[in-house]
Amino acid sequence: MKSPHHGICSIALGMALSATGWMAPGALAQDTMYVAGYGGSFERLMRNSVIPPFEKANNVKIEYVAGQSTATLAKLLAQRSKQEIDVAIVDDGPMYQAVQFGFCAPIQKAPVLDDIYPIAKLADQAMAFGIGVTAPVYNTKIFKEKGLPVPTSWGDLGNSAYKGQLALLGAASTTGLHGLIMVARAKGGGEAAIDPGFKAFKDEIRPNIVTFAPSAPKLEELLQSGEIAMTVVARSRAVALKKEGLPLQAVEPKEGAAALMVSMCPVVDSDVSAQAQKFIQHMLSPEIQKIFAQAGYGPVNRKTELSEAEKEGLAVGDEAVGKLARIDWPTVNQNRAAWTQRWNREVER
Repeated sequence: MKSPHHGICSIALGMALSATGWMAPGALAQDTMYVAGYGGSFERLMRNSVIPPFEKANNVKIEYVAGQSTATLAKLLAQRSKQEIDVAIVDDGPMYQAVQFGFCAPIQKAPVLDDIYPIAKLADQAMAFGIGVTAPVYNTKIFKEKGLPVPTSWGDLGNSAYKGQLALLGAASTTGLHGLIMVARAKGGGEAAIDPGFKAFKDEIRPNIVTFAPSAPKLEELLQSGEIAMTVVARSRAVALKKEGLPLQAVEPKEGAAALMVSMCPVVDSDVSAQAQKFIQHMLSPEIQKIFAQAGYGPVNRKTELSEAEKEGLAVGDEAVGKLARIDWPTVNQNRAAWTQRWNREVER
């Protein structure tokens, strides 16, 4: 059994060594920061390429908590009396809810913020770090063989020429919801007037649909097998499938492609708030933005340098970003549950 004086002496020695600068570099106290974000390939990207340089530069250990946006939002809600998450990464829709519920702290001013596109600034407390694009895509080979017209509007999904050629995701998914909203806009409505969208889906688009796919991977299977010639997906996925040999082309609808902002916020009452703010800035740096762009997320930092090949499928530059349709998520979030019920009752029945 060690003498109690042994521990006291050890502590005293440690303090003395620290004071004289003789402590080993690895012995310095290290903060732990909890970052919650998507799983799958995104988690691997974060763990392998994004987090390590930040940990090394800031003497901090990051614990990554993987989960879908809804799961992360649920964690913030459950832990609202004492938050364990320091930085939350979710889609723009749930992020507006997180801000509304008071879970996000203001983002501190920093030079890097001057280089960010305005569309990425969701609120004083939340910032997008990547831009996804949802658009109609079609199989050029099948379209040519069948003599099908190339769509120019979201409303063209209801063109009877596409009967038996279309599959979509339901409105419970963000991609499906984008489709409903953009069709509503094409028909003179929008987030605040969704009825034209539902009417178009019931009367014009649904007769063209082979199936409502249960997931994005299933939708991609239908494209790859040639069972369908057109769908609505993230444009980056269409580019990835094109690189695998599938002859796909994304449409540039006159109403604009829908922007999906992958976003982040520093969480309130963080024990490592200064490090959380630094991590926000790290995610927005041109170097990290390039890493995200190579994974299919359009950069939000104007100074991100990309090759022409890396730009394919992404919204890059003020002109391209300016053409995107930004979704009014505060209005959507107020109505989303009712819209999903109505969709299941009237469209995907």
